[in-house]
Amino acid sequence: MNYFGTNIKLLRKRRGRTQEDIAFALDMKRPTLSGYENGVAQPGLESLVAFSRYFNVSVDTLLKTDLTTMAESQLRQLERGYDVYLTGTKLRVLATTVDDKNEENIEMVSETAKAGYRTGFADPEFIKVLPTFQMPFLSKQKKYRSFQISGDSMLPIPEGSWVVCEFLQNWNLIQDRHPYVIHTLDDGVVFKVVENLISTEGKLRLHSLNTLYEPYEVHVNDIREVWKFVNYISSELPEANTPNVQMAGQINKLQEEVKEIRKTLSLFD
Repeated sequence: MNYFGTNIKLLRKRRGRTQEDIAFALDMKRPTLSGYENGVAQPGLESLVAFSRYFNVSVDTLLKTDLTTMAESQLRQLERGYDVYLTGTKLRVLATTVDDKNEENIEMVSETAKAGYRTGFADPEFIKVLPTFQMPFLSKQKKYRSFQISGDSMLPIPEGSWVVCEFLQNWNLIQDRHPYVIHTLDDGVVFKVVENLISTEGKLRLHSLNTLYEPYEVHVNDIREVWKFVNYISSELPEANTPNVQMAGQINKLQEEVKEIRKTLSLFD
């Protein structure tokens, strides 16, 4: 199916432009543009290239992708220059929800909801029943979601904490040694520190903060979503770093002993 007409109409309106504005910018007649938007006329190659350059969106996307089905956060990324066909990476359609002001919600994926999320992550009907909240200090230009973590693999972040993450469209931008939520169909949702091996091996190596857990690798073909860690919410304080506390106590004790030795030596001066 050709989505060209609806796509250029959508992009035009999102820019706040009239048909006269676009027609003038592309040196064409307004009725011609109207015909394209209404699907009663088909553009030639030169016109396709002109629209592509004007909106900074590839010809393939204008023709093959129904932009009306994309989430607001994805449309914003597209308008900022990220395009599936221009970057060569697979477009990932994200099911999302908005509040009554048409602003992106932060959906909450609890420990009990993770099983359903494994297969329902792309289903709008599943996503819309998840609890939601807002964080006013986060960027409105990005998409966020919160996941509840389980187990002790990421200590000192306590079990049951909620990690708030930003949706990452382009996996090539994954930063080494940074924490991410990785969603695979086999393992479900996991929170790990990531080593990016995509360019060399087509894999990610996942590390736990708890050194008792060995790192392991996942192939990009098994990954469904990547979420970049932003912050976490917990009702518990992280446990104290016991070795450091013990060392500090030992140092203080040594300092006191040195003072006593100096005091004793001063009596013989």
